[in-house]
Amino acid sequence: MEASEPILIYRRWLPYWAVLQTDLRQTLRSWVYLLWVIVSVLAMGGYLLYRFGLHNEMGAEQKASIQTTDLFRWLIMGSLSLIVILTVSSISSERGTLADSVLSRGISRYQYFLAKLHSRCFVVLGTMTILCSIVFFCSYLLFKDDLSIEGGFKAILAICAVMLGIVSIGVTIGALTQSTVFGITVLWISLMALGILLKELPEAYLSPIKSLKQLESTLKGIGSIQIFQELFITSAIVTAVSTLLGMIVFSRKDV
Repeated sequence: MEASEPILIYRRWLPYWAVLQTDLRQTLRSWVYLLWVIVSVLAMGGYLLYRFGLHNEMGAEQKASIQTTDLFRWLIMGSLSLIVILTVSSISSERGTLADSVLSRGISRYQYFLAKLHSRCFVVLGTMTILCSIVFFCSYLLFKDDLSIEGGFKAILAICAVMLGIVSIGVTIGALTQSTVFGITVLWISLMALGILLKELPEAYLSPIKSLKQLESTLKGIGSIQIFQELFITSAIVTAVSTLLGMIVFSRKDV
């Protein structure tokens, strides 16, 4: 009996793995994801080459921390629109086949929701980590004057923490709305409202915006550890609450 328990658990989660693998393949081949990666790489490469050429030809002093901070912020803002589409469409775009997926394949709604959530988390966080790492190490090699390897690692973790919260909210909204367009609109309004709220909060309260404002000092290796702890706590709370809400409501929602 004891030997059969791991086998039963494995079989029980086989539908989860099947949906997770299928969604990963579909997402990585989608035009939205390919457009995101291609445009980001071309924009980052063009900017770095331009600044490096300007530095060599004109002798202009270019602080690596400033260059990298600008690129990180542009990467976040430029990627946000496509990340919103990727996350909201994870479930809402499959409304026509959702009943077949849940009923015919023997997968529970909890497993289906978690498979979609984990798939989009892997894609978004993995891609952002790779893109930000490329930006950092290219800046480190080209300019190198005031960058810290440890600071770059912390900055990338901070960006991924922010993205994790956005992905979890996006997948949850996609699971709760009937239309992808409506879900994207709701998510954008929610992000703007949340951004305004966090911006107006006193300094004593947890706010991811505080850590993003200190990216430059973080890249130098002099950022505050407390701010990052607050950011990770905030991201964990947002992710847990949105995931729990999405699982509960989606499990009771008609498909």
